[in-house]
Amino acid sequence: MATEAGDEWSLLLWTCLAVVVPVIITLWCSVQRSKRKTHMKDFFRKSKHGWHYTDLFNKPTYCCVCSQHILQGAFCDSCGVCADEECLRPVDRSLPCKDIMASSGSDAGMEHRWIRGNVPLASYCTVCKQQCGNQPKLCDFRCVWCQRTVHDDCLSDLSESDQCDFGEFQSLIIPPHYLYHVNKLRRRHPDEYSKLAVPCGSNWTPVLVLANTRSGNNMGEVLLGEFRSLLNPVQVFDLSQLNPSKALQLCTLLPPGSVRVLVCGGDGTVGWVLDAIDSMKLKVRPGPVYPRVTILPLGTGNDLSNTLGWGAGYAGEIPVEQVLRNIVDAEVVNMDRWKVQVASKGAYFRKPKVLSMNNYFSIGPDALMALNFHTHREKTPSFFSSRIINKAVYFLYGTKDCLVQECKDLDKRIELELDGERVALPSLEGIIVCNIGYWGGGCRLWEGMGDEPYPPPGKKNLNVVGVYGSFHCAQIQVKLANPVRLGQAHTVRLVLKSSKMPMQVDGEPWAQGPCTITITHKTQALMLYHSSEQTDDDDDETSASETEKRNKQVLCF
Repeated sequence: MATEAGDEWSLLLWTCLAVVVPVIITLWCSVQRSKRKTHMKDFFRKSKHGWHYTDLFNKPTYCCVCSQHILQGAFCDSCGVCADEECLRPVDRSLPCKDIMASSGSDAGMEHRWIRGNVPLASYCTVCKQQCGNQPKLCDFRCVWCQRTVHDDCLSDLSESDQCDFGEFQSLIIPPHYLYHVNKLRRRHPDEYSKLAVPCGSNWTPVLVLANTRSGNNMGEVLLGEFRSLLNPVQVFDLSQLNPSKALQLCTLLPPGSVRVLVCGGDGTVGWVLDAIDSMKLKVRPGPVYPRVTILPLGTGNDLSNTLGWGAGYAGEIPVEQVLRNIVDAEVVNMDRWKVQVASKGAYFRKPKVLSMNNYFSIGPDALMALNFHTHREKTPSFFSSRIINKAVYFLYGTKDCLVQECKDLDKRIELELDGERVALPSLEGIIVCNIGYWGGGCRLWEGMGDEPYPPPGKKNLNVVGVYGSFHCAQIQVKLANPVRLGQAHTVRLVLKSSKMPMQVDGEPWAQGPCTITITHKTQALMLYHSSEQTDDDDDETSASETEKRNKQVLCF
């Protein structure tokens, strides 16, 4: 009996040890991992490098200190330096990052800033024209500014007079010596900036990159790093850490009319940046100082980006270098912006709600789908990280509304006036007021089936259409039906007489009670328009040409 009892206690002890010991080890590892993460974050914050830790490099990578192959470690997205965990501090001390502001011996150029190893794949030596980086070790050099590469043995063959000219994208880069001279200026005046910009060339149009890391398929963080590696890091801003108004203050240190702003995000981010430009009142200074805005679409709808020729969504299908080339080749067009005033019924002592509109205003089923989507995304944002999932959720909400018809009899609850004239409404569920050619994620709403030619809007005019419901919206998107064309106008007024209805402006939805909505012209924004590439097929060329012509007629006046 005593032996059996001893065996039971022994089994119980070993069972407890088998359960408790792994738990203790797991907790200890978790605590150490948390301490290590905090320590690394503090180290990265104090460092002048833009360090990013990774558990797995996506290509063969070698430490710039010990030259050993590394799988997990850190890399600087500005200068491209790589290091394993043990070598981070030595690298941080011995290899400086890109200087965003520095003096140079010549205003036309500066000395190359070479970093050894981990050169891009398929790069070629600037001296012997042979491929670089094809040996399984830390080898060859790359200039962090002009992106030229050179073999170890060829570096000594470069002449001492060979200077860095900032490479292919010199017209987009803000040189460190320019900011150095700006910092030395005693008199801050646009004429002084123009004089300092003379060595940069007559075609110097620096670009500011403003990226919303919360838009699209979480590509914003990757794009920020790629742009920092090609441009001056001071030109690249993360809108999750800095609002557009502060980022755009850099425009005031550059020659008037030279700046281009690349917005990486959805239509909402573009509107945010355009509002910031308006609020800065850059036009107050002498000369045309209004920045030209272009788009790299990361959101779901991206109708404005589609209208301007930048596509319906970016998923890395073209390299960042090609994006910059497209910006250089783009042309400037004017785009109308509109003011939407929402005055709630009975709120006589409250100021009307004022919104800016670039794309469209709508009331009805499409606004209801956007409102449902927005509500659920706020609750579980991690679920809505894929463009495909987002479109599937929209489809489900649209199918639900086809059965429920929450917005029916809209014509009995609302009055519509176009330029002061009352419009008789048929039995509708929704009204859409469009400023641009695309709506609903890529549909040319005004054209519908395309079987009836309708003139584009004139200068500072809006297209106003109606829809019979969610199913009608779906038919229009696949070109099986036409919208109800209600007219074109410079001023649109809607009066919601009763009940609460879903509304949206550029994809930002809300539920609104009885009110009066007035849409009037606000201002014009300078946008960059990208012409689509021509194809070999004549029919495709004609179709592409007609589409571009229609888009520019809507935008350019």
